[in-house]
Amino acid sequence: MTCDNSAPASPLCTSFPRLRMSDPLNAPLVAVIGAGPAGLMAAEVLSNQGVRVAVFDAMPSAARKFLLAGIGGMNITHSEPLDAFLGRYRARREQLAPIVDRLNPDALRAWIHGLGIDTFVGSSGRVFPTEMKAAPLLRAWLHRLRQAGVQLQMRHRWVGWGTPSDAGHAQTLRFDTPDGERVVQADAVVLAMGGGSWPRLGSDGAWVPHLEARGVQVLPLKPANCGFDTDWSPHFQERFAGQPVKSVAIGLPSGDNGALQFRPGEFMVTKTGVEGSLVYALSAPIRDALAAAGEATIWLDLAPGWSAQRVRDELMRPRGARSMSSHLQSKLNITGVKLGLLRECLSKEAFADLAQLAAAIKALPLRLTRTRPIDEAISSAGGVAFEALDANLMIERLPGVFCAGEMLDWEAPTGGYLLTACFATGAAAGQGVLDYLATR
Repeated sequence: MTCDNSAPASPLCTSFPRLRMSDPLNAPLVAVIGAGPAGLMAAEVLSNQGVRVAVFDAMPSAARKFLLAGIGGMNITHSEPLDAFLGRYRARREQLAPIVDRLNPDALRAWIHGLGIDTFVGSSGRVFPTEMKAAPLLRAWLHRLRQAGVQLQMRHRWVGWGTPSDAGHAQTLRFDTPDGERVVQADAVVLAMGGGSWPRLGSDGAWVPHLEARGVQVLPLKPANCGFDTDWSPHFQERFAGQPVKSVAIGLPSGDNGALQFRPGEFMVTKTGVEGSLVYALSAPIRDALAAAGEATIWLDLAPGWSAQRVRDELMRPRGARSMSSHLQSKLNITGVKLGLLRECLSKEAFADLAQLAAAIKALPLRLTRTRPIDEAISSAGGVAFEALDANLMIERLPGVFCAGEMLDWEAPTGGYLLTACFATGAAAGQGVLDYLATR
């Protein structure tokens, strides 16, 4: 696909201005390192404008993490209002807002539709391809990129820069391949090699020392959208590991007074602690609290649809000869893993005291001791600092080298926010390269 006047405009054509190539046969060559969503989007923006593009990746095939993430349902983006959407990027909202605004969720859906893939909005507001899979989208995308002349060079692991040649190219790149080392000369480079999560799929952070050796500010890679450990008793671990905790809310202190702010959802009990969508949504503040204090406490509301007074009133009703467990099940529908959590986290004395038990049902403290390793995390925080980049995502210390995707220092919860920013930063880096080439 190219941007011309005879075909319907792609969202990428309307969002990013064209660079007119006076001699397409001698068009600049741009190396994109990383064949995930960010790298492929940069390649599309560039190839749309007549630039020669070669995409290199260490893995045998493209976008492996993207494909694996889509097995359970490919959540592309989210339909919530843009202001709320941008707030999901927390500390990096200011840097990502103009980037995401240019390829916002609506534009991203239009781009997907241009690949012949329909989308729908789920009940949670998340946006999915109709087939709920990543593979058809990726196949259509790669076909379009190949038709545009993009070269895909797999099993090419970037191992740093070589000695600049005298051929006028801005970058000399070294790759390890099955056939030995290969040196590539390029006019510009887009680095889109991912963060530090899921190393078996290629995002292993091996690029960090290469950039640090050039004086680029790289913040330590940390797990994001991750689970946490706690010290379960052997009995609780054996009985409840692998069970979901549904209709629950997790509270964390917020504001100057430390008042608990609860978020509803569900999570999973694991052998070592907790994980799942609700935990992932709160993983950044939990991880930061653990880093600061060595431990963190979350508060579980086991009856989020009930007021504290109603819970107390129901518990105070006479139970006759029934056990406390039967009383909790009858009056509050607390049984199974929720009952196990109460027994695990409360002393026998507190469990037997109705006032303390009622308070714990609405705010049960659970002490977390460790963050799970980064190679288990869905995504990572840290990476190339935005302060090391210009407005076009070019590394200021390395003219002609741009960064995109999870290599950058940002994080977001699951729900489509991660992929949207990867696509958007890839498109922005591609446009940044066009602007750079236009000045040369």
